[in-house]
Amino acid sequence: MADPASYRPAPGEIPVGPGVYRFRDASGRVIYVGKAKSLRPRLSSYFQDLTALHPRTQTMVTTAASVEWTVVGTEVEALQLEYSWIKEFDPRFNVKYRDDKSYPYLAVTMADAVPRVQVMRGDKRKGTRYFGPYSHAWAIRETVDLLLRVFPVRTCSNGVFRRVEQVGRPCLLGYIDKCSAPCVGRVSEQEHKALAAEFCDFMAGDTGRFTRRLEREMRQSSADLDFERAARLRDDIGALQRALEKSVVVLPGATDADVFALSEDELEAAVQVFHVRGGRVRGQRGWVVEKVEDVGTPDLVEHLLLQVYGSSPEAVPREVLVPALPVDADEVADWLSGLRGSRVDLRVPQRGDKKALLETVERNAKHALTLHKTRRGGDLTTRSVALNEIQDVLELPDAPLRIECYDVSNLQGTEVVASMVVFEDGLPRKSEYRRFSVRGTDGQDDTAWMHEVLTRRFRRHVDEQALLAEADEPMSGPVGIDPGTGRPRRFAYAPNLVVVDGGPPQVAAAQRALDELGVTDVALVGLAKRLEEVWRPGEQHPVVLPRSSEGLYLLQRVRDEAHRFAITYHRQRRSKAMTSSALDTVPGLGATRRTALLKHFGSLKRVRAASAEQIAQVPGIGASTAEAVVLALAGQARPEPAVNVTTGEVLDD
Repeated sequence: MADPASYRPAPGEIPVGPGVYRFRDASGRVIYVGKAKSLRPRLSSYFQDLTALHPRTQTMVTTAASVEWTVVGTEVEALQLEYSWIKEFDPRFNVKYRDDKSYPYLAVTMADAVPRVQVMRGDKRKGTRYFGPYSHAWAIRETVDLLLRVFPVRTCSNGVFRRVEQVGRPCLLGYIDKCSAPCVGRVSEQEHKALAAEFCDFMAGDTGRFTRRLEREMRQSSADLDFERAARLRDDIGALQRALEKSVVVLPGATDADVFALSEDELEAAVQVFHVRGGRVRGQRGWVVEKVEDVGTPDLVEHLLLQVYGSSPEAVPREVLVPALPVDADEVADWLSGLRGSRVDLRVPQRGDKKALLETVERNAKHALTLHKTRRGGDLTTRSVALNEIQDVLELPDAPLRIECYDVSNLQGTEVVASMVVFEDGLPRKSEYRRFSVRGTDGQDDTAWMHEVLTRRFRRHVDEQALLAEADEPMSGPVGIDPGTGRPRRFAYAPNLVVVDGGPPQVAAAQRALDELGVTDVALVGLAKRLEEVWRPGEQHPVVLPRSSEGLYLLQRVRDEAHRFAITYHRQRRSKAMTSSALDTVPGLGATRRTALLKHFGSLKRVRAASAEQIAQVPGIGASTAEAVVLALAGQARPEPAVNVTTGEVLDD
């Protein structure tokens, strides 16, 4: 591990203009690439006190052995050079994009003498027009099959084309009028290329022109009594309409935009993008971002745009809609405009149809991240790797097949509750979940509450073990099953590992509870949410698992589930307390009529907003009681928003 001071450049050596910098390790490999409007303050920020840096940044600067920079003329040039170096060197500490598949495109090889329509994947080729991407290749083939009635462009390979050209007879598609057969001279190369250009125009969104033209020809053929041709044209119009139905109309016809959305956690982010052309969603794609460096949503958006459009400049639309603007939004917009050759509008939609579409894309991103986590957590091999990693890093005698996690939730010291969640073999065991209403709360903090919860849980376990040891006859059934009821005992099983949500103070409180009860065979760690550090009792430094560690991912899942379960219980308790206290003060309003009132209006908020006449319409409540309800609720102040004092998170909107 290198000392950053050993390779720190003198402040006067670093220029103040815009530029791009590279950190290299002892072997000379580039491990990080960044850009800056002013190189001097940016690079100086890496060489401050290590304890003030984010853990990922600490790891990067202590892994590096040298830093170098290149000065450029403008911030847009810095953006372009940064992207080029990231693609060239693939630095390990930059954001990584893992596309979950190679998405297919509908491609038209307009550079060929006889253009061809086909499905293409991978790198883009010069002179070829692309449409998409599509989720599945079969979706492209269905669309093409419908459009070949109207635009009979060749779809055969070059080998088939040359062979048919030598034989002098068209292939099957030529016989059924789904290819204009340029191979046998049925149309000239110029006519076929014009047909391919019309196909591209239709796919690009210019659909009305072709539909109107076919309708005119159909009416003319009908007027000329050429009913066979009119029927064929009618079927062609139907084929175009069915092809259009495959693309949902979401925005006005001239809209040409890409809509991006992110759903992220501390380590990963799911990306979704909808490609809207001619007001219709022409394609969709999604992938996963590994947050190797410490980045927020604006930085992720910037990296995302570089990733998507840097390798496909011809795909830049007129509008790019994002969930948050990059820090250097003007420079990114200028860079996109330079790629497109005209002005690109980069913005966050605030209202209307585009805002609604962005929300739809965000829902897709959230679903994708949930699905990614589910697949990762549900895989048996991955779970085994995670448990083995936790065993190794914590030096446990066995893999922690049963993990219990505890979290405390409260509102400024009131309605204090705690949760206990159980994961067995890496999967949640919801039947074993428990929740606690913390008793002694006056003048205490979350460490005292954590001590109380752990004491209550393990005292029950110790007591049950003592009863089993004192039994005159050995139990005939499993130890954890109550012979009287046949159900699992509430706290019969001891965990292999206890995880508490928090850092050293919470871990020390939990360890003190275990020591007081004489529990010595249970491992204990704390997971600090801000930096994702694993703390063990009595140690001054945390255990830092690799960012891509399956063990860290499992600990995060356990901690987040405990947090969710605690907040859910806290909200239930607080809602019940608020409702009860608000209506208990109303004279003459008993429990039955309180229940009827809440059932009629649905919530206390709606009761508070109702008039006396509306309240009097509830069966069993008279005018005088309704007036008393209005006066009682009007005199109560609106409660402050609920905040978890441990995490600072707002618990309810």
